[in-house]
Amino acid sequence: MLGFYDLQGRKDLPWQLNKTDYSVWVSEIMLQQTQVKTVIPYYLRFMQSFKSVEALADAHIDDVLKHWEGLGYYSRARNLHACAKQVVTQFNSRFPQTLTEIISLPGIGESTGGAILSLAYRLPEAILDGNVKRVLARVFLVDGWYGNAKVSQELWKISRKYTPNKRTGDFNQAMMDLGAGICNRSNPQCEICPLTKHCEAKQKNLTKEYPHRKQKKAIPMKEVTMLLDAKGSKILLHKRPPSGIWGGLWSLPEQTNLSHQSNQKSIKITGQFKHTFSHYHLKATVISPSKNQQKNYQIEDNSELAWHNVNELTKLALPTPIKKFLYKHFAIKEERL
Repeated sequence: MLGFYDLQGRKDLPWQLNKTDYSVWVSEIMLQQTQVKTVIPYYLRFMQSFKSVEALADAHIDDVLKHWEGLGYYSRARNLHACAKQVVTQFNSRFPQTLTEIISLPGIGESTGGAILSLAYRLPEAILDGNVKRVLARVFLVDGWYGNAKVSQELWKISRKYTPNKRTGDFNQAMMDLGAGICNRSNPQCEICPLTKHCEAKQKNLTKEYPHRKQKKAIPMKEVTMLLDAKGSKILLHKRPPSGIWGGLWSLPEQTNLSHQSNQKSIKITGQFKHTFSHYHLKATVISPSKNQQKNYQIEDNSELAWHNVNELTKLALPTPIKKFLYKHFAIKEERL
């Protein structure tokens, strides 16, 4: 694997240039469940705005979420912000160099912690991200879905056993590169894989079957009604709770955020959109108060409901489907950070 890294390993990704614990950490969080080509432009904009862990800690969470807009899994951004604050206040702006301490920080699990310690500090810590899990499951023919705790423990045992004490960062990078580029899920390129001779899945012609997938379940459909209320140049938006779906982002208020005295004649359907999360489909119907009827709802006391200027929408962190809907409705051109 080290020979593979020397000859074919990626060494020119943005976070690999002038590598620091901060750059490794930001990139590792962004790369969770997200492909490199998607992450690169986000990473570059993020690092341009937040050049250090201190700058990130001092930033407002709304600004952090705006930079994360469209990348998904927003809990990563919230944890990133919270983690930066702790690193600054508790560890003098440097990430701790023990696995126990580093995984105590928000959003950093054992694999991410191992990546930071090995890539930034050259410490002998193993990793087990999704790409590495795939490689190990094939090479050692590990049965079962790797989201299962028992299977995960077995893969961790293998990863720790074969992770070298020297050049650990290069080895871990090689494993991630192998899984991302060659040992991919749908079309593994076994003919150029450095582990072909050792791979049990290849020897038994089972590369398509491994790793085993999670049993699919029917994804339920959730229907919601959202309100598009605009007064002149102002629009009513709801800031979602800090945890959960779209946590901390500005969105259209849902019916549950408003107190209605229903009169169907006083509202009109403005549009609909669909969005798919990992565990359910969302179907949203957007309604607007009729211009010819008196408002039939009252806004409950809620500090998270606020009127915003339509011209300022580009500065707010919005969920992707809400952003697409509003930008189209108000003919807003997207501005890049």
